[in-house]
Amino acid sequence: MKKTVLLYAFLFMAVFVAAPWIGPERVALHHVSDFLKGISSPEGNIFWLQRLPRVLLGLLSGGALAVVGAAFQVLFRNPLVEPFTLGVSGGASLGAFTAIAVPSLWIGWGPFSSLQLFAVTGAFLSLFLIYRLARRRGGVSVTTLLLAGVTISIICGGGILLLTYLAHPNALVIFQRWMMGGIDVIGYREMISLLPLLLPGLAMIGWHARALNHIALGEGMALGQGVDVPRVQRDIFIGGGLATASVVSLVGPIGFVGLIVPHAVRRLSGYDQRTVVIGSFCLGGSALAACDALARTLLAPTELPVGIITALVGGPIFIHLLIRRLGK
Repeated sequence: MKKTVLLYAFLFMAVFVAAPWIGPERVALHHVSDFLKGISSPEGNIFWLQRLPRVLLGLLSGGALAVVGAAFQVLFRNPLVEPFTLGVSGGASLGAFTAIAVPSLWIGWGPFSSLQLFAVTGAFLSLFLIYRLARRRGGVSVTTLLLAGVTISIICGGGILLLTYLAHPNALVIFQRWMMGGIDVIGYREMISLLPLLLPGLAMIGWHARALNHIALGEGMALGQGVDVPRVQRDIFIGGGLATASVVSLVGPIGFVGLIVPHAVRRLSGYDQRTVVIGSFCLGGSALAACDALARTLLAPTELPVGIITALVGGPIFIHLLIRRLGK
């Protein structure tokens, strides 16, 4: 286990070191070091204030989505589940579009923007409704969680269509760009707004990694091993919702990372959830940061939204997984 985790950590660090150097503008090493000495230059600003924050945000966001996907796939015992299955993305999207469509709702507070605040609020309301619908005596119905998530997503989709009909064309362009997903940030303020929800959410999932090994064998088996299954279900659902809401509110609904990466980790490292959680974070973050590096160089000087890259790569892999599952 230790050797495997070290390999994932090495990949994570390799992407962290290499990705900031990739882009349409070449950056010389001396300009990068001059920035640390207080000597400003366009190349130094590009490296430290544009590329490095993007790489860090990609590593955190991709890692979080992959961890949530790994936990949800075990919790729901469904390999085709990903973080957006539970309607969090739909609620966040509706909240974000509300902030975009109604300029008078603009709120600014420190590193937070009205778009993030409304997106997180929409995600939280979706989580609350889904949890209330699925809650039952003695625990949470996993099947009802999935059905409630799909239903909430449909309702939020209807709300988005209504706003699309009523909103100004400029707001439609902004929202469409947000829906494509992107980590094109400048500076580190946005990343600070990610952490208050992301860190507690990931901590809740990591705390129950051992319990997920028992739940993977069935709820009855887990109960026999002394696992408090209802509590684990609740904590992972809430923790996954917090992490997903924080990511979606900032970078938009980037799909497939939380679906594909956990499968790759299990194929490479086995089914010990303690390894899967750590490996998913490292591999998911590395994958999203690498996709972003590709997105900003593929059609340079034009930048593609990273959500397009993940969809083009993840879509065929999802179809392959679906065919394999149906074949069984």
